[in-house]
Amino acid sequence: MSRSPQLGSARGHPSHEESPQPGSERVPLASEKGNPSHEKSYLNPGLPKPAPASDGLDAPYWQAAAEERLVMQHCRACGGWQWGPEWICHHCHSDDLVFDEVPRGGRIYSYERVWHPVHPALAEQGPYIVVLVEFPHHDGARMVGNLLGDPRQPVEIGASVQAAFEHHKHEDPAYTLVQWKLVGG
Repeated sequence: MSRSPQLGSARGHPSHEESPQPGSERVPLASEKGNPSHEKSYLNPGLPKPAPASDGLDAPYWQAAAEERLVMQHCRACGGWQWGPEWICHHCHSDDLVFDEVPRGGRIYSYERVWHPVHPALAEQGPYIVVLVEFPHHDGARMVGNLLGDPRQPVEIGASVQAAFEHHKHEDPAYTLVQWKLVGG
């Protein structure tokens, strides 16, 4: 049976923050280095570029992000919400899923302050903060992204965050990343 997506819930737990090595210093973010071609990029260039899956399942998410909208899958059979995109509902196993818009705010469920590079392009960048953002009014579905701002800022579980859209319109193919920023921060 062939399906096409229409216009996704990571599980996690509170993480423990790693301490910096003695004498370690914060390295500026790509946007702080004065390189005009990367002024709006949170992370250093050289990372693999995200793109919709070849089966097209998550294409509505990427399109919505480019339009500065946040969407998740919503099951028309049971009303459940989920992230990441799947062909069947996590709750009732129906295949009657659509992408519906959700508010651009959530709360921090968990986070990790990353000190060690996970990719060669990040060898000179660190720390940075990865957050797991929960949407409590949408079945607790969760999305992952970077927390913008000072990478040494204190992070509170339950703190309110707002989506920030980082456009890469001059890349081939163009894409938009969903990052997060503290509300009132």
